[in-house]
Amino acid sequence: MTPNLRQLWRNIVIVILALSFVSLIFSFLLEDGGARAEELTMNQVVDRVNGGAVQKITVQGNSLSIDLVGGGKATAQKEREVGLTETLVNYGVKPDALAKVALSVEDEGGWNYWLGILVPTILPIILIVILFSWMLRSARAGASQAFSFGKATIRLVAPSKDRITFKDVAGLKEAKEEMEEVVDFLKNPKKFLSMGARIPRGVLLMGHPGTGKTLLARAVAGESNVPFFHLSASEFVEMFVGVGASRVRDLFQNAKKAAPSIVFIDEIDAVGRERGTGMGGGHDEREQTLNQILVEMDGFERETNVIVMAATNRADILDSALLRPGRFDRRVVLDMPDIQDREAILKIHAKEKPLAKDVNLNQIAVRTPGFSGADLANLMNEAAILAARNGKKEIVQLDVLNSIEKVLLGPARRSRVITPHEKRVTAYHEAGHALVAASLADADPVHKVSIVSRGMAGGYTIKLPLEERRLRTKKQFLTDLAVSFGGYVAELLTFGDITTGSSNDISQATELAHRLVTQYGMNETLGPRSFGKQNDLIFLGREITSGKDYSEEVGAKIDAEVNRLIVNAVALAKKILTRQKRTLKSIAEHLIEKETIEYEEFNALMKTAKLKPMTIS
Repeated sequence: MTPNLRQLWRNIVIVILALSFVSLIFSFLLEDGGARAEELTMNQVVDRVNGGAVQKITVQGNSLSIDLVGGGKATAQKEREVGLTETLVNYGVKPDALAKVALSVEDEGGWNYWLGILVPTILPIILIVILFSWMLRSARAGASQAFSFGKATIRLVAPSKDRITFKDVAGLKEAKEEMEEVVDFLKNPKKFLSMGARIPRGVLLMGHPGTGKTLLARAVAGESNVPFFHLSASEFVEMFVGVGASRVRDLFQNAKKAAPSIVFIDEIDAVGRERGTGMGGGHDEREQTLNQILVEMDGFERETNVIVMAATNRADILDSALLRPGRFDRRVVLDMPDIQDREAILKIHAKEKPLAKDVNLNQIAVRTPGFSGADLANLMNEAAILAARNGKKEIVQLDVLNSIEKVLLGPARRSRVITPHEKRVTAYHEAGHALVAASLADADPVHKVSIVSRGMAGGYTIKLPLEERRLRTKKQFLTDLAVSFGGYVAELLTFGDITTGSSNDISQATELAHRLVTQYGMNETLGPRSFGKQNDLIFLGREITSGKDYSEEVGAKIDAEVNRLIVNAVALAKKILTRQKRTLKSIAEHLIEKETIEYEEFNALMKTAKLKPMTIS
């Protein structure tokens, strides 16, 4: 059933209910408020009059209202066009009996009279008019929806009291400089036009999810005094071909009318994927929409003051025509925040939260490498929720630290029931990871070891770098491989058997070893060459088919090299843990007793063991 038909039936039901309601009301209005009057025939009226039972008769048109002796009432209808006295005489009323009855004649009128005439005639007409008006309104609404189907659902961002500016965006110095220049161009175009510069057509914001692309766009809206149109690229795409292109035209028409203005298209990769893949042909809806965007951004109409901003975290799949100069002239990369940027972001998200004096945001920034701005915002929110759940009035340092682990691994599952043997195996497993990391010079320092279950992990070891790293060496990767197998080897040496707890470690180590050989060129036999095509079948924007770019013989060498790296990592972990069995037992016993070992306590244990970190040759 179509929406219009459903609306029609809904209106019919409403009209029927309204008629029933009005009829009920008028039945109450027309009903006499006293005792119900007895209806008599003229013969009965004559008998009552002759018997002296009638006190008064009131004539109103052809209706008789009879007051009986004793207080009763009755009604009757006389003959039309004939007087009451004549009627009574014709029916045999005795003259002396009639003389005892008081007769009264009233004009036929009043609201009861008019309601009796008007309601049966006018009310149905009114209800029919209302019904048809509703039907016409529904039809008009359906027609307007059909005609507005190709209109873009644009959201115009207007300045408000709580607007976001560049001061609310921590870090991203270079990106903010680029965007400040765009805002300055819109505010003071003469300064640039006098130097022969032209307004940039488009600005593409690229970066990992959560790095602040949409936030930066909102800051541009807050800084500029020009209309800022915001919508998502997915809103262009419909099941009907041509609707997306129509909405693109409508968007740019509105933006040109309000020029100078800014258009922000979020997640542009929804429609901007590379064309010519053979999927959908030239009539594919996404291709039609993309073609219209290309024409609007750099077609025949070049004199326009509309800047197009777009955000994506998959710039590698965008169509080359979209990225050429004249369309997206600027590509602004938003990096993951470093330690200084993370501290600044934490300060912004801690403004409206009651922090205790012991909260050290710098220490939190050190413990959160790889966190994006969105992750840090979620971290502070989780800390506030944790403090409120425990009935605190301030957020303490421990709340924030626990929130880091919750964001990384999930909530603690202390109610999870495990056997003493499983607890012991988990303790030795995590102790193995921590001890191998502490024994290698190129490993990151161990900040925490715990056997408290979080998320899918039965236990965890947190290692954090001392400084920000943009480049990593082969020795650091080999160290990571050995640390990954620390838990596996610790189980094997202690219990003579292995468990499924090492499955995730083995999977990650195998993937890392494969990348060392096939992507980073960190191998001894195959040399500095990459193997295998990247991004195959991740999106249908590049290539439909995938295939190896090496022979079966080379593939066997890759497998052999990956196996060699893994075997060497296992051997190194076994060498360290065999030498430090006493230290391994000490760490595991501490974990069984306390469940968690923090940074200072772990370092004290390592000093007692007098470890000398070794370097991988």
